[in-house]
Amino acid sequence: MDSNGFTTCLWFDNQAEEAAEYYVSVFPDSRIERVDRFSEAGPEKVTPDESGSVVEVQFTVNGQRFSALDGGPLFHFDEAVSFQIMCDSQEEADHYWNTLIGDGGQESQCGWLKDKYGLSWQVIPKEALELMRDADRAKASRAMAAMLTMRRLDVAQMRAAAEAG
Repeated sequence: MDSNGFTTCLWFDNQAEEAAEYYVSVFPDSRIERVDRFSEAGPEKVTPDESGSVVEVQFTVNGQRFSALDGGPLFHFDEAVSFQIMCDSQEEADHYWNTLIGDGGQESQCGWLKDKYGLSWQVIPKEALELMRDADRAKASRAMAAMLTMRRLDVAQMRAAAEAG
């Protein structure tokens, strides 16, 4: 394996460059690394302002490498694969939740959502996990029961449910 490790490849239908630009705008420590476009001779590396449709975009999001492939309409994202965003605070979780459901994203249950490209995310305040892992299993169970009624995870409500015993 090379020194770069793993790269997650995401399949898009003519939205690879747009999606890569979106993701690098949402997360810190993110950047577009390379855009490969088709030329008359086939795929080649050209600058983003040159003509030719996108083949692949290499980008880094929050320090993790990704490849966005413009592969056409054959494959679609589903919930079998998702990305977890572990957040240090409710405010950080709310920021990512609101950003990713904005402009066409969809809420789901228990902290899950799909962004406007159909990619699934789990937005998780770390304290929510701590509440559900509490050594007092009754408190943990109440926190879990509260979480199961939520779309966006709300730590304050989960904490209140855990303490309500």
